[in-house]
Amino acid sequence: MTSPSVTRNGSRVIVIGGGISGLASAALLAKEGHEVTLLEKGPTVGGRASSWEADGFRFDLGPSWYLMPEVFDHFFKLMGTSAAEQLDLVALDPGYRVYFEGETEPVDIPQGLDENLALFESIEPGSGEKMRRYLASSRDTYDIAKKRFLYTSFRSWAPLLRRDVVTRLPTLGRLLLESLDSLVSKTVRDPRLRQILGYPAVFLGSSPFETPSMYHLMSTLDLDDGVLYPQGGLTTVIQRIAALAEEAGVRIVTDATVTRIRTSGGLRPRATGVDWSDASGAVRAEFADLVVSAADLHHTETALLPTELQSYGESYWASKNPGPSALLMYLGVEGELPELEHHTLLFSRDWNDNFSRIFHEPKSIPEPPSLYVCKPSVVDPSTAPEGRTNLFVLVPLPADPAIGSGSLPAGYLGDGSGAGEPGSARLEEIGDAVIQQIADWTGVPDLASRVVLRRTRGPGDFVDDYNSWSGSMLGPAHTLAQSAMFRAGNVSKKVRGLFYVGGSVRPGIGLPMCLISAEVLLKNLRGDTSTEPLPEPVPAPAPARRDPVAQG
Repeated sequence: MTSPSVTRNGSRVIVIGGGISGLASAALLAKEGHEVTLLEKGPTVGGRASSWEADGFRFDLGPSWYLMPEVFDHFFKLMGTSAAEQLDLVALDPGYRVYFEGETEPVDIPQGLDENLALFESIEPGSGEKMRRYLASSRDTYDIAKKRFLYTSFRSWAPLLRRDVVTRLPTLGRLLLESLDSLVSKTVRDPRLRQILGYPAVFLGSSPFETPSMYHLMSTLDLDDGVLYPQGGLTTVIQRIAALAEEAGVRIVTDATVTRIRTSGGLRPRATGVDWSDASGAVRAEFADLVVSAADLHHTETALLPTELQSYGESYWASKNPGPSALLMYLGVEGELPELEHHTLLFSRDWNDNFSRIFHEPKSIPEPPSLYVCKPSVVDPSTAPEGRTNLFVLVPLPADPAIGSGSLPAGYLGDGSGAGEPGSARLEEIGDAVIQQIADWTGVPDLASRVVLRRTRGPGDFVDDYNSWSGSMLGPAHTLAQSAMFRAGNVSKKVRGLFYVGGSVRPGIGLPMCLISAEVLLKNLRGDTSTEPLPEPVPAPAPARRDPVAQG
């Protein structure tokens, strides 16, 4: 239902997909005055950032790191509120813990720049001052990226010809052409520190050996800014954005699978709506002036448009890197696990081999893999029953749907059968080995026997649930050829009134990037080619309080 406080004076818009980019796009467009309908194929919104509950446990199904908090706050302010009003954010200290293959003691990454400089100095004498310069460069690159490269669709080069960009061109050129691993290797020698500085490439769906060193900007997020956690998990962020969208007047329809983007016109047709099917299989038509796809770009282009209207057809994808897939495990564990922090990383010794197996042919499963474990239940008791622990495990794998799909415990299919769903034998074998690896490396020898709930997901699930290209976990990797202006654009080249948002397109992968892509959409509709974030509305002054004494 349209909020009575919203004046409708814009276009009818259909948004395909209810992940964070679709929800944010719908919310901003509705606040702008457009009449917006959002169609989500799943039973709930959230996409990769959905949640799952069973036996008193609640799991974030995908993203679990709350990074770039100012991007979330900026979005909320565009919607007339703030992150402080919408979320209960907790600072994590340590931000995360790292276990290294063959090392007996983990390394804890503390909260605060000075503390991290002291940590690096204690591990490698002389590295503290080098890291100060590295993080100063990281901060500067991060700030210029936000000001000039993230909030733009690159539809015009003129706004980039600014003094702050031009004077940095030699540095920016070097950072684009040099790999992240190369820059890191010039800064620190200790292999543990090199891995700590290189692992953020995984957030970008890439490898430190192929990611441009410009992305060393990621280190400012954890080593300088620190790591936050929204109570209730990342699904709480989704819930708040969905609520704001509906409050602005967005009509959200779930169990709605879009099967075709409708077009009409001659040489350059216009998007006129979509066909979609509901949970019963009945086909419906929905008409609009504009269509925004927040779905996987490969699926949008190759499945929802005819060949002659595809801006990014199969030939485009043939030479692209899909980034990694993953094994995801959701484990309910008996008792506490003090050996693990809220965020815990396990890094294998042969870093290069791990990434080569995932990204290069012939692809294979890393042995042993580097992996990530999230344990939110200490900070957020609502995620697990008392006396039990919630674990989310992510193991990067090659983007190959043939690896299989995951399992669902008996009684949780949602169709009343109670039969459960077995996972592929290969994926479950990997899961067994990973649980044992966590046990061995972190010193919890009885971990496997303490698991009381287990669900897995794999590359096949990403295809089935998100129409993900090649079973990719995140979207196209942030290699040089797939970053910034080289990444797929936000506007169809062949269909007027068709726009793209989400991790497949500019600016890229991750929840903050998806929020920014929604703002880039708004700029495109306004004809705004600026590079800065949109101005935040000035809050209305609070009404003056009456002084009963003065009034008396």
